[in-house]
Amino acid sequence: MKKNHPEKNKTTPGVANKTAQKAIPQPAAEILKIDITQLDADGVGQGFYNRVPVSVPGAYPKEVVLAKVEHRGQYRIAALLHRILRRNPQRRVASPCSCSNECLGCVLINLNDQAQLDFKHQRVIDAFISNRLNPQLVAQPLAAEPNLHYRTNSKLVISRQRGPTRIGLYRRGSHEVVGIEDCPLHHPLINRIVQVVAEEIDRQRIPVYNQRTARGLLRYLLIRVAPESGNALVTFVSREHDIRFLPKLGKWLQHKVPEVISVHQNINASTGNVIIGSQTIKMHGAPDLFDRVGAVRLRIGPTAFFQVNHQQAARAYGLIRDWAKLTKYDTVLDLYCGVGGISLHLAQDAGKVIGVEVVEAAVQNARANAELNRLENCQFIAGDATTIFEKLDGKIPAKLALACLNPPRKGCEVEVLEQLAALRPQQIIYMSCDPDSLARDLAQLVVLGYLISKVQPLDMFPQTAHVETLVQLVKDENAAR
Repeated sequence: MKKNHPEKNKTTPGVANKTAQKAIPQPAAEILKIDITQLDADGVGQGFYNRVPVSVPGAYPKEVVLAKVEHRGQYRIAALLHRILRRNPQRRVASPCSCSNECLGCVLINLNDQAQLDFKHQRVIDAFISNRLNPQLVAQPLAAEPNLHYRTNSKLVISRQRGPTRIGLYRRGSHEVVGIEDCPLHHPLINRIVQVVAEEIDRQRIPVYNQRTARGLLRYLLIRVAPESGNALVTFVSREHDIRFLPKLGKWLQHKVPEVISVHQNINASTGNVIIGSQTIKMHGAPDLFDRVGAVRLRIGPTAFFQVNHQQAARAYGLIRDWAKLTKYDTVLDLYCGVGGISLHLAQDAGKVIGVEVVEAAVQNARANAELNRLENCQFIAGDATTIFEKLDGKIPAKLALACLNPPRKGCEVEVLEQLAALRPQQIIYMSCDPDSLARDLAQLVVLGYLISKVQPLDMFPQTAHVETLVQLVKDENAAR
């Protein structure tokens, strides 16, 4: 081992003075005093400084704060919360998260439960008003219990720039990764897995992907947990197929966390910020994770989409089933069906359920799930919702009882809504994760001859600004045909 030599660590006075003369003084961070007047749609505090809008994540209405300028644009200032001068009375006395000011992923986490529900209720109301829909239809949101440690799956960034490996999320507005080894939203098993993987990456000296140079191996860590069994499925996303490092990392993970029953590798060679690549390889254990949500058992693959909050998902599926009031003579069309969560619940009452999903792996899971639950009245088709209706010709009866929609955040294409309305389903149930795209699509369905019957928000993602909403529409028999 090399020893430090004191004389080599000394700096001669002349050199020191020269360095001091060349050093460029860093300007002090600009601190602004801001009166926070509202939260935007993302739950970020908004105020003004000399009539210029200022965004301050983690600050809430009725608060006066000191905010550190992070970016000053031509029309807007982005700032970070520095100090609270006057507190909102609904701010929590103690934060549930030790790194909430650094991570900023859960901007509402320091507001009490009722204030969060009020915000989400108003989000849906505002979206309805903007689209000339009746806001009085919007019911109070259904609160989540529990509202911490509810996330059963996660997609986390792996980074090593200086010091030990970090596994977590990008800090808002940057490419700096904030380590979240003890996230209060994650299921405890997820946190255990994150800690072990970070330690093993450093111990085994596994190359970590560098976004700037597009070099390195490990990029993301995907974790799914089945709360009922306590098992987990882990997927390492890498820049290229690897048989040197990742199989060994997976073995060590299973040794240290025996609840990990399945380890996969997904290859993503793209240089963008898409997380999941097209190829997934099983390295150890089972091919899928068996789970239970509400009344059905589910087999979920490593990359298939599924809700992150099991209890609220089960609640939502139960509501859909109650609203639908299906009989054995009824046919259901379930667009954007994923692994079949909604379809399988409805199939217990309906005569036939046809599920449509663009991701082939999810369709395979859905078919396996129907077999797992001994439901022989389900048919799952792989295809894009915008072009699927030609394939459905002859499969849909003249009298379609129900169509379900559970699209991604962007909502439905106009062509999908028009072609769906042409089938004249007696009712439509729409499950949405974005109030704005939901209200836009509902306005279109009203034009196409449907009436909004029920609107039920659910707090699927406590501590964040996201809100899930269920809507029931019925055919307007007085509308022009």
